Amino acid sequence: MNNQKNTSVGSAGAPVPSSKSLSQWLSYLESIHPSAIDMGLDRVKAVANAMKLSLDGSLVITVAGTNGKGTTCRLLEQALLAQGKTVAVYSSPHLIDYRERVRLNGELANAEAFVSSFEFVEEAREDVTLTYFEFGTLAAMKMMQEWSVDVAILEVGLGGRLDATNIIDPDLAVITTIDLDHQDWLGNTREKIAREKAGIMRHQGKAVVGDLFPPSSLYDVANELQAVVRWATEDFISEIKNDGNAWSWKGKTYAFDNLPYPNIPLQNASTALAALEYLEMMPSESSLQKIIANTVMPGRQQTISDDPLVVVDVAHNPQATTAMQVWLQRYDVSRMRIVVGMLKDKSIAETLAPLSEINANWYVATTEGPRGCNAEVLENALVNAGTTIENIATYDSVSAAYSKARADYQPGELILVFGSFVTVADVLAK
Repeated sequence: MNNQKNTSVGSAGAPVPSSKSLSQWLSYLESIHPSAIDMGLDRVKAVANAMKLSLDGSLVITVAGTNGKGTTCRLLEQALLAQGKTVAVYSSPHLIDYRERVRLNGELANAEAFVSSFEFVEEAREDVTLTYFEFGTLAAMKMMQEWSVDVAILEVGLGGRLDATNIIDPDLAVITTIDLDHQDWLGNTREKIAREKAGIMRHQGKAVVGDLFPPSSLYDVANELQAVVRWATEDFISEIKNDGNAWSWKGKTYAFDNLPYPNIPLQNASTALAALEYLEMMPSESSLQKIIANTVMPGRQQTISDDPLVVVDVAHNPQATTAMQVWLQRYDVSRMRIVVGMLKDKSIAETLAPLSEINANWYVATTEGPRGCNAEVLENALVNAGTTIENIATYDSVSAAYSKARADYQPGELILVFGSFVTVADVLAK
């Protein structure tokens, strides 16, 4: 890149920002590849080699799964920081600010670090095409390399085997859960999807699997690779106690009897503890109690207002809403007002079904963009699942649906917002 000029031309003919802002770079990244997803690692590896990219100086944890990746990464991060480690996390997608995708010691990386890394990737890639996600992944890894962190945590974007994060060999592979999502890319059964997720495992490498009912293909890949895996229910277990206000955890060498109920899904917290135990980096019990009590994740079971009581969650597939049906029972409310917007390529009927019989008024919204779903599709899915049509109203935007839910709110109720990252982001921005 010629830094003496304002712009040059990228491989797709788009103007290349030079010494420009983060937002200008992000607009450029959206323009340089003909598709949002392009499975395969050859292009990414070629650019990584040109960058001399390496995280050999850091302990690397790669986290894959259908649900729970972000919250598992978060608890790992907080537990390691409490022990004085320097920790970087790469996570996606973001809700409001692109900088959410890279954290250093719990704080968002600054815009200048992103810009510098984007410039480095752009120069190294020459005529190799990269998707928005691939470009951002390489930039994040470049930042981690420069920071020389003790621990680098990489959240897989899609699948595992062919995801850009998988160019790095992890010291520990963590697989949270397996469910139907992204079927067009990963396969239409849990068996096929599990094989893709298992692609982050390495030959004779360490792995933790948090799924309570792992598909047989996950065992098959682990056996093929001779991976040394710790499995939920076999090597670590958790149990809710004291009317849901506490829980216990038991692993291979550690056992905790009175942990505070987490602000993230319980099984994800359990999986994070199994990872810490495997790495021999488990905090003391007193420290762990504080860490769990204080670990929160934007957009995951997040209370954004107490009056009215508003909880947002990015749940967007059947496994997530089945879990939601359980954790919602912890709220002592007379009625719910549910705002939902989804993307049309999700399993809409199966996702809404677990919540269809909740005592609630539904505010279903059309979401924008090429993947946006019309509100009437959600309405039909709810009616087919048994929801009374008189309890459903449709809106042309998430913002309109949320505004009406707030206007209708009565004391003692709960407003729940869910369905996609886009839906939650719209409400958080509002």
